Amino acid sequence: MITSLNFEQLLRAAAAQAEPQRLLFVFTAAELPADATPAQRQRFAAGQGGALTPLACVDRELGELTEFNNLVVESREASPPWQVVFIAGLSGRGGKPPSHEQVDSALAAMVEGVRTGRLDGYMALDSAGELVQFS
Repeated sequence: MITSLNFEQLLRAAAAQAEPQRLLFVFTAAELPADATPAQRQRFAAGQGGALTPLACVDRELGELTEFNNLVVESREASPPWQVVFIAGLSGRGGKPPSHEQVDSALAAMVEGVRTGRLDGYMALDSAGELVQFS
């Protein structure tokens, strides 16, 4: 399962695939709904709970990525502060990388999945590179 990998292992696994890969990223921030209960507000203040809201999405070729810290630095320059990044791979076909249309469609599906809580199949990491698991 993808959640058992760290970022560097994910890069190696993607590089080992028969078809060219693009990695897709959706950066999210935790927010507290306006109608949150006092208990939910207390949990959120303690760093738990809330809803993840997509802030930005991007795709990268494998050669553009070497380590997670570089991704964090780049993302901090381009988007508001985030708490969790969701990552997925997208395979090309016939030795060719995915088209721009395929990448755009897959990113839109990821953003919608995050908005609606459909997170299966995505690696989730916090800004320190630690795996995030959802129950």
